[in-house]
Amino acid sequence: MKRHLVLVGLPGSGKSTVGRLVAAELRVGLHDIDKTIADESGLSIADFFATRGEADFRRLERLATVAAFEGEPAVVVPGGGWAAQPGNMESVTGRATTVYLETAVATALSRLSGGETRPLLLGSDPTAALHSMFVSRKPWYERCDYCVSTDGKSAEQVAIEVAELARKCMSL
Repeated sequence: MKRHLVLVGLPGSGKSTVGRLVAAELRVGLHDIDKTIADESGLSIADFFATRGEADFRRLERLATVAAFEGEPAVVVPGGGWAAQPGNMESVTGRATTVYLETAVATALSRLSGGETRPLLLGSDPTAALHSMFVSRKPWYERCDYCVSTDGKSAEQVAIEVAELARKCMSL
């Protein structure tokens, strides 16, 4: 690849899973920013939010993303809220191809059930919380270079589509 590939989308859109598959398919590195923060802090993302707060998480997320961009072109998977943080999308313009993994709220919720606890979805109504995230983040997600729908597709199908897209746009 000639430049980084950044995957964005709601929690449950498949960013981490698809990112891992795309990186393997393209034979490039993977920077899963949530995993980086969890590994470096020794805390799960839920525990990080509970003990250190969202502001500190967003600060470290920005730093980890900047560090990822200093290396060889790779697949970069920031958290679901990264794209909506001021300056983040602008910071990758011309340095990365951005792909929005578009996922319906109902699909994302079904993928999240029984999995890792998502700190911004804790509370009495995770459906309303995720819908609110979708509404507030969608304009940011739609700034991406490309959009790939994930509804009704396996992670492998989405990864093939994203890898093909990456090959096409990287060869231009």
